[in-house]
Amino acid sequence: MGPHPAVAAIRLAVRRVLHDVLTEHSTPAPAAGTTEDTAPGGPGRAPLVLVACSGGADSMALASALAFEARKLAVRAGGITVDHGLQPGSDLRAAEVAARLTAMNLDPVEAVAVTVGRDGGPEAAARDARYAALDEAAERLGASAVLLGHTRDDQAETVLLGLARGSGIRSLSGMAAVSGTGDRYRRPFLTLDRQTARKACMVQSLPVWDDPMNADPAYTRSRLRHEGLPALEKSLGKGVVEALARTAQLCRDDADALDAWAADADPTVRDEAGLLECAKLYALPPAVRRRVLRRAAIAEGAPAGSLFARHVEELDRLITGWRGQGAINLPGRVVARRQGGRLVIRQG
Repeated sequence: MGPHPAVAAIRLAVRRVLHDVLTEHSTPAPAAGTTEDTAPGGPGRAPLVLVACSGGADSMALASALAFEARKLAVRAGGITVDHGLQPGSDLRAAEVAARLTAMNLDPVEAVAVTVGRDGGPEAAARDARYAALDEAAERLGASAVLLGHTRDDQAETVLLGLARGSGIRSLSGMAAVSGTGDRYRRPFLTLDRQTARKACMVQSLPVWDDPMNADPAYTRSRLRHEGLPALEKSLGKGVVEALARTAQLCRDDADALDAWAADADPTVRDEAGLLECAKLYALPPAVRRRVLRRAAIAEGAPAGSLFARHVEELDRLITGWRGQGAINLPGRVVARRQGGRLVIRQG
């Protein structure tokens, strides 16, 4: 008898990602005079894949699937758990999660403590600290990929949060299956629901820690998860989560196409000195023009994470609503002004 359907589903999702990693890191046959052990791609060079594990159902299911599938493939599997230090005893919980990962024969396994700042609110600050720790660990350990346990439910929540903020199509795209520097982050579970991961843990008798912050109504995502989405499903019927996740993929495809269009258009709207020409920018479709403006601001030092839609709209008004207005201050001490039919964006 095969594994439980939930277990089979999570293993298949992870297997597909591991095959992708192996394909991306495959190398030509060893050169003459080299041995299998020393040649690129030999046993000593099997790619390392880490799982980011909080101890919750999603990431524990992911860790178990990685441990199972890695044994059958030329992949080394390890784990990282991040201690945010936001709750009493968090260090002990992190040590316990690390011990569980080690018991799964993952190696290396690390528990990393971080200091959470205040920028952007508690949820955003914790996320920034977590990803910084994962990036550092991946670089230091030479990991080819880091697996994250975000599910289809998480994707639906992300789309709704973007919609509530009045964000553009990129925000409505939700989380990408592959993201980060060098395509480091992989999300195998974006097509699986949260209940599948929890069921997989239950049938495998995997201990699960439910973070009380996930049920705390003080946090926006928690309210959305426990109040907002259930209310939508009550009003609109089942299938809201699946529809939102499908919307994310459609928006991502559109956003990717518009980004590519903007990248191609960028050099065509600049003069010989590389300055943006306002008349040529005005002729572009608004969605493409705003992307060109955003790219230009980021290239001059504006932090992408702090450059919001309202900043780009102010830049756009220098093109479409020019009334002699003065310079615009952007994040990162970047200043934009219109001069002689050109848009000049410079570090202030």
